[in-house]
Amino acid sequence: MNSSTELKELFIAQFQSFENTLNGEKELPMHQIRKDAIKKFSALNFPSVKDEEWKYTNINPLLSKNFRPADSIPEIDPEFVNKYLFDKKEFITLVFINGYFSKEFSEIDSLPEGLILETISEAIKNHPDLVLNYFSKTASTEKNIFTALNTAFADHGTFVSIEENAVIEKPIQILYVTKADDIFVSPRNLFLVSKNAQVKIIETYAGFGDRSYFTNQVTEFIVNDNAVVEHVRIQDEQLNAFHISTLSVDLEKASNFSSYNINFGGSLVRNNVNTKFNGGFAECRLNGLYVTQGSQFVDNHTSIDHAKANCLSNELYKGILNDTSRGVFNGKVFVRQDAQKTNAYQQNKNILLSNDAIVNTKPQLEIFADDVKCSHGATVGQLDKDQLFYLKARGIQEKEAKAILIYAFASDVVHSISMTQVRDHLEALLAEKLL
Repeated sequence: MNSSTELKELFIAQFQSFENTLNGEKELPMHQIRKDAIKKFSALNFPSVKDEEWKYTNINPLLSKNFRPADSIPEIDPEFVNKYLFDKKEFITLVFINGYFSKEFSEIDSLPEGLILETISEAIKNHPDLVLNYFSKTASTEKNIFTALNTAFADHGTFVSIEENAVIEKPIQILYVTKADDIFVSPRNLFLVSKNAQVKIIETYAGFGDRSYFTNQVTEFIVNDNAVVEHVRIQDEQLNAFHISTLSVDLEKASNFSSYNINFGGSLVRNNVNTKFNGGFAECRLNGLYVTQGSQFVDNHTSIDHAKANCLSNELYKGILNDTSRGVFNGKVFVRQDAQKTNAYQQNKNILLSNDAIVNTKPQLEIFADDVKCSHGATVGQLDKDQLFYLKARGIQEKEAKAILIYAFASDVVHSISMTQVRDHLEALLAEKLL
């Protein structure tokens, strides 16, 4: 029996134990979705480098581990949590530790009118029809074994519903902290944004401890007509962590979605970002930054589906790779036959700080319409020696000069974030990683 088969059987056995903890919830319609998902998980195979979508990503280190579901909230230093949180007076705050909601660190009292904010397990009980209408509709379990696994264990995570015309002034910050103890966590987020509504959401993933752990995370967005969403995702896991995430976004008519996908941590990281235009005159911006060191591996796979006419997508992903780390970028843009007047732009730029760092980049355009403006491109290079000489000639030490150039290269990914605290935090974190 190989390691992938052993791990699959382990997860199936753990699902049976998880099921036994649900008591009366096993009779709810939601649990049927879980049972269907575990069947799909059982039928699917873990991907290998023989699969085109995973050809550069070897997940054998993950498959060799025997992770168990997190079952409690461990003790944690408040200072560790607080360093990842923005001012609670200015942000609505939810904190999860080992997947479990922590009331101690959260601040969700006095929610503004038009906002429903609950844990996903609470929403399943309190708003079953609303959850069932959208849960697992954009993040398909048909072909993705990790999404199927997350759906099977979906019991922890965040549910957000914004009523029509509501403008949520305070950003919502969601922090997931995991103690490295050979466990796996399955955060599941469902964000519903109604017509003409506006919201800003920040997801942060962090961990502590010396052992390994596995974060398998899924976020679904439904962005309705004329809605405006700004979404920032910060992954700063431990360097002994495995992290696989899926972000699925449905965009309706004249909606506007801005995404910032920032990656600093993790041993093996895979991010799937899938967006689809279901209505015309919508806009989507995907921004990504990955900064790697040591033997880190970060793989970003993005997909933008222009299924309707008169839509705009603009994608910019940048990578900074050091030591023996590796990066992968695969960005696909589909322009369907009826999607005339599409504007689609895609760029991936990378800087290698070491001769041993490697990046595999593959921007793709598939265009089936004729009245469109589309472009894509990728670059891989090193720091400009002339610029470095210029700074050193003015008395700046080489290390600081390199940091200045790298910071300038990376900063345009995050400078358009509208939330000042978030932008400043990311810029400070970036400077810390570079010095």
